[in-house]
Amino acid sequence: MAQPLTIALPKGRLTDDALGFLARAGYAVPANGDGGRKLVLDGADGRLRFIMVKPSDVPVFVEYGAADVGVAGLDVVRESERDVYEPLHLPFGYCRLAVAGPADRADLSLRLERNPRVATKFPRLTEAYFRKRGVAAELIVMSGSVELAPLVGLADLIVDLVQTGTTLRENGLAEIRTILESRAVLIANRASYRLRATEVRELIDALANVMRET
Repeated sequence: MAQPLTIALPKGRLTDDALGFLARAGYAVPANGDGGRKLVLDGADGRLRFIMVKPSDVPVFVEYGAADVGVAGLDVVRESERDVYEPLHLPFGYCRLAVAGPADRADLSLRLERNPRVATKFPRLTEAYFRKRGVAAELIVMSGSVELAPLVGLADLIVDLVQTGTTLRENGLAEIRTILESRAVLIANRASYRLRATEVRELIDALANVMRET
């Protein structure tokens, strides 16, 4: 029997949707999903081997061939700039990467801001966005709750993922601009895409069929 494809899945908000979608496509998935402590899980039908990783690491595992394919947010893929294929965008994980700031300044023109301090977990995308608009932003790279930064004077603005906007509103913040519309995306290692073309294509087609039926 052929070796299973290794698929990297992000631990967190996309896990259940990714596993559910794979199950609908006919693949056996682990019953405990993200709830267990094991980081390597085997599908009962032997077609997939699952590795559970930090969301930002999915493109790394796929680029270097530790995983043949992976599911990641488009925001993560764009921020990482890893050399991977993107054969399929998936119908879940919808959110947007947005510039936000104090609600009473939501209508400000970014071009009128002189050297704003911007807190973010996405320095590449943030820097590129402001540079394109001729704004020399000072980036403050964070790994925790960036919404706190404007509240304590650490930053003027933030760039973060937004789904409903509830967290922003509860902290007196409002969206100012959208940088990127994001969703889940299937990514593939370039070598695996060629050398394991049959299995990778089978996975892509199965997921695409589910999307057509939805």
